[in-house]
Amino acid sequence: MPQSPHDRAAEYHSKAAHAHQAAATAHGKGDHLTAHELSRQAHEYSTKAFEYSKEAFAKVKASKE
Repeated sequence: MPQSPHDRAAEYHSKAAHAHQAAATAHGKGDHLTAHELSRQAHEYSTKAFEYSKEAFAKVKASKE
């Protein structure tokens, strides 16, 4: 069964939060290259979450018209 845009947005928000936490941990350990890569990944996940959120909003809005 395909996921709804809401579910996909929530999944990518969770992935972004995890990547942010892992980046903070790596940075705290002095591993700045890993922290940078994890921050980049978190940004990518956040962008995808935003796109899925916009899609979900558009579907809700369309269903009310």
